[in-house]
Amino acid sequence: MSTKKKRALITGITGQDGSYLADFLLKKNYTVFGMVRRSSSENFERIEHLRGKITLIQGDLLDFSSILEILKKTDPLEVYNLAAQSFVPTSWNQPILTGEFTALGVTRLLEAIRLVNPGIKFYQASSSEMFGKVRETPQNEKTPFYPRSPYGVSKVYGHFITVNLRESYNLFACSGILFNHESPRRGLEFVTRKISYGVAQIKLGLAQELRLGNLEAKRDWGYAGDYVQAMWLMLQQKTPDDYVIATGRNHSVKEFVRLAFAHVNLDWKKHVIVDKKLFRPAEVDKLIGAADKAKKRLGWRPAVDFEQLVGLMVDADLKLLQKK
Repeated sequence: MSTKKKRALITGITGQDGSYLADFLLKKNYTVFGMVRRSSSENFERIEHLRGKITLIQGDLLDFSSILEILKKTDPLEVYNLAAQSFVPTSWNQPILTGEFTALGVTRLLEAIRLVNPGIKFYQASSSEMFGKVRETPQNEKTPFYPRSPYGVSKVYGHFITVNLRESYNLFACSGILFNHESPRRGLEFVTRKISYGVAQIKLGLAQELRLGNLEAKRDWGYAGDYVQAMWLMLQQKTPDDYVIATGRNHSVKEFVRLAFAHVNLDWKKHVIVDKKLFRPAEVDKLIGAADKAKKRLGWRPAVDFEQLVGLMVDADLKLLQKK
């Protein structure tokens, strides 16, 4: 007798995390649905290799009726909410839109789940940016939030509405407080990918310099492929809870730069220009996560370390540019 395949819905499936999560769930024999926004320029680059293996459905976190329809049509057991306006600098330019997607979008999705099928297991993508001006180091699930950007503020709302509806309506709703996680599928606007791509361009003689902002900013950087496994593990537990997912080590942008250039035998000091225009209006402090709870309860541990991650990203961008 064949067992029925589990069904999962991923919002933000065209993003870095969405694409890795789709890969992961397909390997676990799930039927995967992805919610995508209707736009004039569709960016399916990250999920191109999944065409024919997943089902894409048009919907929008700003439109409650489309969310209701999608939940009825797909009948998922698990919903992973990875969609957001997730680029911090953009949140300063578009704070209201960021709030609509990243904060209220979570409420719309949870309300739809409550109405359609309260038995659905829900994952909310929370963020280390919620800690912002950190109250203690390292940060764990009990560390108070002090967000330093409209994005961080919106994520705090999304996080607490998830906790609130879980406690009020007994929903199986979890939040993963993920620290920075990168990969070759990261958007070019993010500093890690900007570095790996810039290094590849310089190595291939396509550019001479790389302009960056604050080189002293420190982050706890992990590999996105490792972090999506933690999302899935949260929804396999007996009871819903919130978990910090991090490596427990932090590195400066300068360290990332030095390693990336060294990977292709170049001296970073000859190519990097610090541009004050690229500094954030309010910088977050020392972000470093304590993932003890995730290690103990979920059995989760990161497999790819910082040095491997940098090399992985530079190699992928060299390959990409050589192909072009």
